[in-house]
Amino acid sequence: MRSPGSMSCKTSRTGLRPGTGVSSWMAIGTVTESGGEQAQMGSKRNVIRMGGNVLALATSRARLLPSFLVIGTKRGGSTSLYDYVTRHPAVLPARVEKGSHYFDVNHGRGWTWFRSTFPLARGSDVITGEASPYYMFHPLAAERFAAALPEVRLIASLRDPVTRAWSQHQYETKRGFEDLPFEEALAREAERLAGQEERVRAGEESFAHRHHTYLARGRYAEQLERIYQLVPPERVLVVRSEDMFADPAAALARIWRFLGLADHQLEDVPVLKANRYEQGMPAAARAYLQSYYEPHNQRLYRLPGIDFRWEAEAPAAAAGPPERLASLPSQP
Repeated sequence: MRSPGSMSCKTSRTGLRPGTGVSSWMAIGTVTESGGEQAQMGSKRNVIRMGGNVLALATSRARLLPSFLVIGTKRGGSTSLYDYVTRHPAVLPARVEKGSHYFDVNHGRGWTWFRSTFPLARGSDVITGEASPYYMFHPLAAERFAAALPEVRLIASLRDPVTRAWSQHQYETKRGFEDLPFEEALAREAERLAGQEERVRAGEESFAHRHHTYLARGRYAEQLERIYQLVPPERVLVVRSEDMFADPAAALARIWRFLGLADHQLEDVPVLKANRYEQGMPAAARAYLQSYYEPHNQRLYRLPGIDFRWEAEAPAAAAGPPERLASLPSQP
């Protein structure tokens, strides 16, 4: 498993490492020291990108501020949702993939840098926004975006927390960020996260808080309750991701109305990052998660704007939960 200290980092010809403040924004296209034509082509691309980024910083005050944020959840369809929304003719996408992560891990880069990640203003008939699935879970993100963008609208795409937890574990494993089996990762989550939220609140980054939160990220109610203390519920739209993928047109019609946009029909709505994993979730783990999330889901269903339910699947017969799950509490 790659840890924060062991993750590889290529050095650019500028001598800068990605992730070191504004300099990393100017060195998005790194050039390795392997030499040859590839390095020369990369160097040319770097010059072009750096020039564009310098211009973006210089014109940051002339750029749109986001009218909406897609705040989560991880492995809950936020990438697909953001892609759909930015295909509306009145919505311009952010300049940096799907978002800046300014209100979570990139807050130290400053307001000018944040504004530079959005398109130039083109009149009053277009809007822009960004997405970060960490915004919903990060303990400081809500107070940051509520203060900086007092009129912003929030969209959360929530997936059945049982299947979301499994999907995240498979995703982190595939990326090299997890080396524990699923049941063991669940059993050790509290141990791994001990003191990590405090680190994040103190302005530090936490690898475990971003990548090993299979149970915690599915406790949606506590995350939304924190947000509702700072952003009124009428400016938060919660979408059930299963409904969005089953009937994209209906889900998008709600989103257009929520954002004050004219109705628009997309020609095709591909599901992005819909990885298919060969190995199914262990039956004992599924049964444990269904029991674990039952009270948390009931708490979620009582919140404003929640008009859906997840129906628990009947778990396959099993001899009993593995020992590492049998000792887990039903509540955090």
